[in-house]
Amino acid sequence: MTQPNAVNDQREPGLYDMSNMSRLKVLATHAPEAMQAFVAFDKAALADGAIPRKYKELIALGVAFTTQCPYCIDIHANKARELGASDQEIAECVLVAAALRAGGAVTHGTHALKGI
Repeated sequence: MTQPNAVNDQREPGLYDMSNMSRLKVLATHAPEAMQAFVAFDKAALADGAIPRKYKELIALGVAFTTQCPYCIDIHANKARELGASDQEIAECVLVAAALRAGGAVTHGTHALKGI
């Protein structure tokens, strides 16, 4: 009987596994200046300004639905709720994102048409 190999015993995490977020530290270790700049930019972009933070989180959530990033959906849905967003607001955000994504398909579809 062969001895278990530590490398083979580690399970491959799924594509979406929130524990992967802990690896951001590894990214920061290998590219510290760029990661610091990204974190500062992200913080500034989502800070209160002419648009309140709650609405910025709803915007981020709509973008996350459109890009289909489960990490972003999870993070921004939680932040939006912390800032007082209701299920009704989040539901409307889902449908705005769906309408824009569908609109993109419709408008890009015109490129496949031959004209009258």
